[in-house]
Amino acid sequence: MHAHIVGATASEIADSVRSAIESGVLPPGAILPPVRSLAADLGVNRNTVVAAYRHLAQSGLVIARGRGGTRVTARRLVAQEGFAPDSALRDVGTGNPDPARIPDPSRALAPAAGRPVLYGEPVIDPGLESWADAWMSDATCAARSRLTITSGAADAVERLLAQALTRDDAVGLEDPCFLTSIHTVRLGGYRPIAIACDDSGMTVDGLRAAIAEGARAIICTPRAQNPSGASLTAERADQLRELLADHPYLLVIEDDHFSMLSRRPFHSVVPPGHRRWALVRSVSKFLGPDMCLAVTSSDPETASRLALRLTPGTTWVSHLLQRLVHALMIDPEVHAAIADAAEHYAARNAAFVRRLTSRGIDATESDGLNLWVDVGVPAADVTIRLMRRGWLARAGDDFVLSPASRPSQRLRLTVHELDDRDADRLAGDIADAVEGVRGLSDGVA
Repeated sequence: MHAHIVGATASEIADSVRSAIESGVLPPGAILPPVRSLAADLGVNRNTVVAAYRHLAQSGLVIARGRGGTRVTARRLVAQEGFAPDSALRDVGTGNPDPARIPDPSRALAPAAGRPVLYGEPVIDPGLESWADAWMSDATCAARSRLTITSGAADAVERLLAQALTRDDAVGLEDPCFLTSIHTVRLGGYRPIAIACDDSGMTVDGLRAAIAEGARAIICTPRAQNPSGASLTAERADQLRELLADHPYLLVIEDDHFSMLSRRPFHSVVPPGHRRWALVRSVSKFLGPDMCLAVTSSDPETASRLALRLTPGTTWVSHLLQRLVHALMIDPEVHAAIADAAEHYAARNAAFVRRLTSRGIDATESDGLNLWVDVGVPAADVTIRLMRRGWLARAGDDFVLSPASRPSQRLRLTVHELDDRDADRLAGDIADAVEGVRGLSDGVA
């Protein structure tokens, strides 16, 4: 008997295993009893135990290893964006904007201070609200939308999921996926479902499969998807809208993180009349990651639920920050600087693509701060060889959501800060590393 596992239904059995894991009775690596044995002990149908184990696996709590049994997974940290602070290597996987391209807020700071804000006042500063209303005017159903200000896009997504879902609810995520989205969903106790993406963004078949698996929310990046750089085409957005029109209560979150820097048009996947939706735009990519502010345009019901945790007397986004963002965003010089930054990122990435293709590496231009490069061999092996040459690169394995049958062959590179000399050196080192890994697999090196 396995006294710590009880229950008569799949849900009850899964809950008891979860409790045993959380209490330490079942430590990482522990093997769960075989399905047939546990079914006999509990007096339930074998399929009931199969369903319980499947639910635990989808939640990331256990992993099935065939004849090796079903084991409790080891807790691991989700990879994060940003610099590797303890590395002496040149980091080309940060995902950061160029600090030299972030507008200087000094001139706008003093006027932003103004008078103090007291309890009971509106949570959105009037000036910012007026500007943001125009900024978000291309949101689907804009005529019936309401604005919410949060402390960045991740904060907005976390609150949007929390107001609509309960623990173990399924959330459809793009695969490959933005690291923060993976972290937010798993930390919130939701069940991630991978939605396949291609060069035109989220696929229709992938979304249809996620809905069939019970997704109650999806997070879609309409342009400059991280890490792939893919942007939705008008045709793909139309197809996704047509599918979503049959599911009006599925929460659709659009994370338009690159917005003002993007070189591609915005195509929403939210159908007209959809009941639960939100468009999120942050300022972090063009005003800097430390400028933790995002604007959310959503349906009135969703906005009302979001506002429950953003009310006077409890918490709100600093009005000093709101006024500073507003002052910057109505400054023509800042807009010119953002336009220059957009040109810079696009030009530097395009130049690096040409460097790689001239060396036989399959690379294509996309939108966003990063490049998503197909090296044709296990990317993790390439990163090891690059480390020996002084580079810290990021393999695509970190971004893969669904179980992979083979290691990722993608590198996500942030190269826009490299000068021509360093860019040439990195491109050459990548080509050499790929050739070395390919030689090993062919039994040459």
